[in-house]
Amino acid sequence: MQADATTRLPAPAAWPEALRADFLADQCSGVVGSVLVSETEGLRVWHLRLPPGKRCNFHRHVNNYFWTAHNAGQARGYYDDGRILDVTHFAGETKHFTFGAGEFFAHSVENIGTTELLFTTVEFTDGANAPLPVPDEVRLRVAA
Repeated sequence: MQADATTRLPAPAAWPEALRADFLADQCSGVVGSVLVSETEGLRVWHLRLPPGKRCNFHRHVNNYFWTAHNAGQARGYYDDGRILDVTHFAGETKHFTFGAGEFFAHSVENIGTTELLFTTVEFTDGANAPLPVPDEVRLRVAA
């Protein structure tokens, strides 16, 4: 999709009301994982951990990125264009995404399988779009 990275989109009409409300609340979030484990001037490294039956918050991707699945499992993706896709992931599966100026998409992932899902996502924050802000509470805290 192409627009300003903060452009609010209408929730897909066919979705249940609770899912629509979650989308409307979080669609501009830059929190693309459970925890931000590393960050430099040019990239962010995230872990996303999803137990069976859980769904991550909606979030927006504006930067080039890739993700890798650490284990096998089943997921359902909810996308800003209304698509709902069920997929089977395998350990080591990796997907790459690129974004031009003003391009983005928003989505959420639900674990519909019986095993925990764990992904690592690497965002390249030095691309065509400014990175979205992330709150301090999602950054990994290391004990001193």
